Order: sequence, then C-alpha cells, then structure tokens
Amino acid sequence: MIENIIFDFGDIFINLDKQIIFREMEKYGGTGELTPELLALNEIYEVGGITSEEFIDKLAVVYPKASPKEIITIWNGMLLDFPDERLEFIENLVKEGQYRMFLLSNTNALHIPHVKKKMGTEKFRRFRTSFEQFYLSHEINLRKPNAEIYQFVLDENGLKAEETFFIDDTKENTDAAEKLGIRCWNLKVGQEDIVQLKSKL
Repeated sequence: MIENIIFDFGDIFINLDKQIIFREMEKYGGTGELTPELLALNEIYEVGGITSEEFIDKLAVVYPKASPKEIITIWNGMLLDFPDERLEFIENLVKEGQYRMFLLSNTNALHIPHVKKKMGTEKFRRFRTSFEQFYLSHEINLRKPNAEIYQFVLDENGLKAEETFFIDDTKENTDAAEKLGIRCWNLKVGQEDIVQLKSKL
C-alpha cells in the first residue's frame, strides 16, 4: 500500500523548455550540443559543487559572445509556466491527508529564485508548504539518478521503499528508484499530467 509520494518538479509541476540551451547558445559562439564537459559542469553545479558565479564564468568561456546577464537569461529561459490546476491538485491532495508528500528536484541556485519570481512569492509558498520536505539537489549535495539521493530521502524520513511512489519525467531517474524497490511513474510529458496521479497509484 502506498503511503508516501515523492514528486519531481520540472515538467511535473512547472513546464520546461529544455531545448532552449541548444537553440540559443549557437548564437553566442557555442555549439548546439551539450558536450561531456558541459554535462559534467552542470552536474557539479546541480549538487552545489560550484557557485553561480563560478558556473557563469565557466560558461562564458564556452560561449564567448554571451554576457553574464545573457547566460543567466538563457539558463532561466527553460522555466516556463506553472499551471494553476497543478497547484490546486497538490493542495487538494494535502487536504485529503492520505499520503506523506515530498519534492525531490535536480535544480540549481539560479533556477529557484527565478521560479519564485515567475510564480510569485505567495504561489511559491503555497506550493512549497504542500510538501513535508522540499529537497533540492544543490542544497542536499546529491542528484538523481544516483541511488544515494533516493536512499537519503527514505532514510531521513523513515520511509519504506515498497510503500513509496515516485514520479519523474526522466526514465533514467525512475529506473534508478525502481532498483531500490520504489514504485514509479515515468510521466510522459505532453501525453500525461500529474493531475492524473490517482489513476497511477
């Protein structure tokens, strides 16, 4: 029986444009693909291994025609809208009181302030307080799909894997969680929506 639900954030609640980096960076002297070096840089940043200033400085070398402000604008440009029906859905789920609920997101120190600005302080507060714990990779120094991050959430909150349900749009992340015995929903963006959760439990 499911007693706990762990939610991803991007493309589960807030819509994303993950392709903006590829589209925009070619304009600034970069390539239209994420090199192994850029992927490694992003991973380090997502676990808080470098500061935002260091991250921007390193990207400025890769994209020499872009100013720091332009880099930040492009980087945050992937964050789109947060549909009201998703916030209402999660708040109603809280009111029902059937599940312990957690958020677990790979994110970074630039994105969260921008999310707050886009959503508005009150709407973001309502969202954040819907969860018992609000885990952001750059704050806990762990990221998906590493097994350690799922074990961390289970251990810190006394959760049993078999009683826990995890939703993420990235199959690599749900595959990793399933190896620990967590039940998962790999949500297909554009075909499925988090408001359909109850049909998946």
